[in-house]
Amino acid sequence: QVQLVESGGGLVQPGDSLRLSCAASGRTFSTYGMGWFRQAPGKEREFVAAISWSSVTTYYADSVKGRFIISRDNAKNTVYLQMNSLKPEDTGVYFCAAGGTGWATIRRSEYDYWGQGTQVTVSS
Repeated sequence: QVQLVESGGGLVQPGDSLRLSCAASGRTFSTYGMGWFRQAPGKEREFVAAISWSSVTTYYADSVKGRFIISRDNAKNTVYLQMNSLKPEDTGVYFCAAGGTGWATIRRSEYDYWGQGTQVTVSS
């Protein structure tokens, strides 16, 4: 069992940066692939970024490529999402997720555990 708690969301202006954190419980965090998803009002939850257990493999949605960076610190049981050059269309609730395969994956169905989410609002 893995429990995930996101933090770091907030209200920012276009062009600003934010770093989201996701703290995981449990001693097996280092074996999980981790992902970030987001959900805007009235829209489906969509993939943002993923990282494998070893950090060797990362994937990004085209909409965030070059602006967002996913990373993890297995010693701290934490995964991060550094978000730069934020745009209004980045607004939404951001969720982190843990997948038992250990691989980085864009598929929601391959994640076993989810956090409660943190709100990110980008507005002038």
